[in-house]
Order: sequence, then structure tokens, then C-alpha cells
Amino acid sequence: MLAKRIIPCLDIKDGKTVKGINFENITAVGDPVELGALYARMGADELVFLDITATNEKRKTLSELVTRIAKEINIPFTVGGGISTIEDVSVLLNSGADKISVNTAAVRRPQLISELAGQFGSQCVVLAIDTKYINNDWYVFLNGGRIPTDIRTVDWARQAVALGAGEILLTSMNNDGTKNGFALDITRTVSEAVNVPVIASGGAGTMQHFLDVFKQGKADAALAASIFHYKEIMIPDLKQFLKEHGIEVRME
Repeated sequence: MLAKRIIPCLDIKDGKTVKGINFENITAVGDPVELGALYARMGADELVFLDITATNEKRKTLSELVTRIAKEINIPFTVGGGISTIEDVSVLLNSGADKISVNTAAVRRPQLISELAGQFGSQCVVLAIDTKYINNDWYVFLNGGRIPTDIRTVDWARQAVALGAGEILLTSMNNDGTKNGFALDITRTVSEAVNVPVIASGGAGTMQHFLDVFKQGKADAALAASIFHYKEIMIPDLKQFLKEHGIEVRME
């Protein structure tokens, strides 16, 4: 059995790490370089960096900041935000990213996934899906959760994997920042629908929430932000808790 992964997320706006609730009320919480280095030392399995306003503000991810973070960490590093071309990905990989995350641009032009997978390999391409439960189903949202679509989340996940996505980063907008737990139903649905790893995101508040999303949600990894930023849960303690409850994790 592959070890389950714990992944801190650095949501970046204007060069600072920020956090919000349900994708709104964004506030600054710290320096991304310092936080990234801290999480690597604490035993995080990977790190995700998302420039949350890159797409909406029509600018590219801060490659210089990516370089600074990459120099401080020794774990896999995924970067997303405003990525829409092979050239964008080349810049980020050369800056120190290991994987890239695409979202809005891939929905608008699905062939982008195939192009990136063909150029860099599926293992490099993470499809981020921002999803919201409305009208009795889960639907895809674009531009940092600002634009709704009529695309069912599970359908898009299947299509993206068929096109070459090597991993799904699934964020529930309903759960984001609430600390009430991950969206277990859609996480399980997507995990069972695709044959690539699924990272659950949105709603982590307790260690039990991580256990639930691994056991009930069938996630391969769990991503969180504020509980790590505010030191409400320490990564070594979380991994020890999961191990004691029968979850395979990588211990330092």
C-alpha cells in the first residue's frame, strides 16, 4: 500500500501566504519561504503553492518566489496559478517546481492537459478542480471559484485523466476554510472514478478529519492550510495519530 501524503498548501497573493473561508475574506498569514522551509523540516510529504489570483488578474505565477521556496525545501513541490502554456510550465520547472497545477485554462481548453502531459509527462500534470455542491450535484468552478460552470465534477475528472492528468487536486468550496471536515462524498466519488491519485482539499480542522478522508473519502493525499499555518495541528503529531489508526504514512 502506498503511504498516504500530508500536504501543506501555500495560497499566495501579492507575494504573501494568505487564507480565506469559502474562497473569500482573504487575510495574510505569513512568509511563504519561511513556511515552506518549516513544513519540509516538520515532515510534510509535499508542498503546494497556488498563486490564487494569477488567473483572475491575468498575470503569471511568481517564478522568482518559486525559486526562493525551492531552494529551501527537499520535498516534491507543486505550483499552480495562471498556467496556460507549455512555456509557463517550462519557466516554473526551471525555477524549481516538480509538478504544475492547471485549473481554469484546462477547462477552457482541455487539450492543454494532453500537450503538457506529452511534453513533460503525466506525473508532472496535476489537475486542480474547484468544486461546489449546488442543485444536488457537484460542479466545476473557474477563476478561483468566481465563475460557475455546468460541468459535473466527476465527469471533468474522468475526462482530464483520459487526456493525461496524473493527479487530481480536489477542493470543495463548500468546505474550504470551515474546519468542519473534508467533503467525503465527492472525494470518494472522484477517487473511485479515476485511476490516478486524488488529493483532498478544503475543510480540515482536526486529525479525525484526515483519518476520515483517507478511510471514507478514499483520498491518496490530504491538503490543508490554516491549521498548519496557525500551528493548530503539527504534522508529526498528525502522522503519529494516523499511524496509530492504521493509516500508512511516511514517518521521519
